Amino acid sequence: MLRLALLLLSLWVAFPALGRESRQIDATPSVRLATLPEEARETLAAIKRGGPFPYRKDGSIFGNHEKRLPARPRGYYREYTVATPGARDRGARRIVAGQGVTGDVRTSGEYYYTDNHYRSFRKIVE
Repeated sequence: MLRLALLLLSLWVAFPALGRESRQIDATPSVRLATLPEEARETLAAIKRGGPFPYRKDGSIFGNHEKRLPARPRGYYREYTVATPGARDRGARRIVAGQGVTGDVRTSGEYYYTDNHYRSFRKIVE
């Protein structure tokens, strides 16, 4: 038993990255859907039904270059505009949808909201 413990400890010291993914937790803060602005709830409903979307860029790949969301392969995340009343452009509000285990943003249940143009995100809890 002691030998096994020493072996595991030596592997952990030699290869600290092993097992790190399984221990990694999505530390993104959350927000309840009901507390989001009406426009965000409407955008999420449109994502789930597959559109239509009012902005040309809706559904485009979100690169997660700032690494504020969990690391995933390119193309995993898609971004959608949340309308901002009174804004002359798309504004700063977005929902970013992940493909999740279903591989489809419409059914994945993995949705993040930002109201500050990607500086921070909150995971939407339905």
